[in-house]
Formats: sequence, structure tokens, C-alpha cells
Amino acid sequence: MRKIQQLLREYGERHQNPTNKRVHWICVPLIFFSIVAMVWSIPAVSLQNLVNSQSPFVNWATLILFLVFIYYVTLSVPLAFGMLAFSALCLVASFGLSQLNFLPVWGLALIIFIIAWIGQFYGHKMEGKKPSFFKDVQFLMIGPAWLMHFIFKRLGIDY
Repeated sequence: MRKIQQLLREYGERHQNPTNKRVHWICVPLIFFSIVAMVWSIPAVSLQNLVNSQSPFVNWATLILFLVFIYYVTLSVPLAFGMLAFSALCLVASFGLSQLNFLPVWGLALIIFIIAWIGQFYGHKMEGKKPSFFKDVQFLMIGPAWLMHFIFKRLGIDY
């Protein structure tokens, strides 16, 4: 069995309750996005100077997401590209929020992060099982891929 299949199966074993699954479909993408947005908020002047660019997309979030992409490639190239697309969406959304000048991006992201984690723990209370990352922190990265694999299955894409 390929490592990605083993990880998805193990993750899925702790996510059988229908309420918990629904909660995960909402909260996991929100947590992923909120982390991207918080990292987006870290000033990247030194990084932009290093590559001689003023693009708002030359930032710490983009760099970290590149490393996340490499991790996903080691598990599954198709899932990695699915996660790359979602990551790009998160970067664009972070940029959009930064242009609104409504709240600092990090502040809004922190609120989303906290509310989404409350939802996650509620879902796991309904499940009656602890979150998978308590066993292995790697499962923090598997949660988004677990959702993506369902999308791939629905579209008939082999992962």
C-alpha cells in the first residue's frame, strides 16, 4: 500500500461520524486558509529584497506553501497539484483581504483559526475520538489532502 493511501485510511478511521465529517469540510479549509493568511501578514521586505521583487506574492506564505507542495509531492503528485490550486486560492484571498483595509489580515485570520478549531474539537467530541494529530503531527497536513482525495474521487481523478 502506498504511503498516501495508508495515511488517508488511518485519518479516515478517526473521521467516521457524519457530523464530524461535515465539520471537517468547513473547518479544515478554514484552518488551512487562516494559517496561510497569518503567515501572509509577516513582513517580507527582506525576502522581497533577496529576489529583487516588489510583488505581494513574494512573501513567507508563498515560500512555506512551496515547501508544503514538496511534502505533498512526496505523497502523491496529483494530490499535490490539487493542494497547490487550493494554496493559490488561499494566497489570492489573503491578498484580497489585505487590500480591504477592514481588519489586519492576521487579526481576521486569527479569529477564523480559533473559531474553526472550536468547530474541529466539537466534531471530534461528536466522533468520540481525539484528533489524529495528537497521535502524529503529520496528520495536520493530511487533513486537507483527505478532503482533496474525496474531490478527486468524485471527479474520477486517480491520486
